[in-house]
Amino acid sequence: MSKNPENETENKEEWPLKAYKNLDFLKSEKARFIRILCELFEPEERFKENGVENTIVLFGSARTKPLQEAEAQLKSINALIEKSPEPDEALLKQRKQAEIDLKSSKYYEAARELSAKLTEWSQGLPEKDRLFICSGGGPGIMEAANRGAFEAGGKSVGLGISLPFEQRVNDYISKELQFEFKYFFIRKYWFVMLAKSLVAFPGGFGTMDELFETLTLMQTKKVNGKAPIVLFGKEFWDELIDFNTLAKWGMISEDDLSYIHITDSVEDAFQFVVTQVQKL
Repeated sequence: MSKNPENETENKEEWPLKAYKNLDFLKSEKARFIRILCELFEPEERFKENGVENTIVLFGSARTKPLQEAEAQLKSINALIEKSPEPDEALLKQRKQAEIDLKSSKYYEAARELSAKLTEWSQGLPEKDRLFICSGGGPGIMEAANRGAFEAGGKSVGLGISLPFEQRVNDYISKELQFEFKYFFIRKYWFVMLAKSLVAFPGGFGTMDELFETLTLMQTKKVNGKAPIVLFGKEFWDELIDFNTLAKWGMISEDDLSYIHITDSVEDAFQFVVTQVQKL
């Protein structure tokens, strides 16, 4: 007796849903370990496919604006204040924030320039030795990092994270290297495991978290070697923390300071990273 293709299709549609297609289960608490494994293995496959073995991580505040945007913002607020006979507190507060945004915009431009220089340098290396710019995938300094690599004609990585106030990764990340993680700790794993160097620009809690966790992992030898770390923005970092005080009080060793370099110069940061990476 011949099979009826139509009946066969009908019967298949009535089959129970396969477990790996059950989205309700995959999103459930019991399937958390499956989601974690996916965030470990799926990126690994994509990195292999695209030849990404080594990265230079640039991170910093998601709030940092490009120079032109910061200038336009301040100009607009000043115009409103000039038109107002008695500027209210809200406008004055906005102007103060706009002035801060303009001051910090130099870090956006520096990250963009440094990323471009590092990408151009890397493209001159043998293919197996190339390093890819990697960011957290979002706006601000992260966008500047990916933008610099894009403008230099290179691929770059964006390790995005699902957050209620950041809806998407920036537009400058290579499509095949755009990621969005659910779990911070898996995202950190991919930041650290491929990084040959890290450059930290001024930022908030997230920046401090990435910086100090990386320093701790290197100090405790949980990762191989010591990736050179650049702290870009001397005024910011000197005001925020005195690393020499940690050494003076015996909380860290002098050797722990040997791979931290603080600078205000894109060229100096570039030379430090290139020199130190070539020693690894």
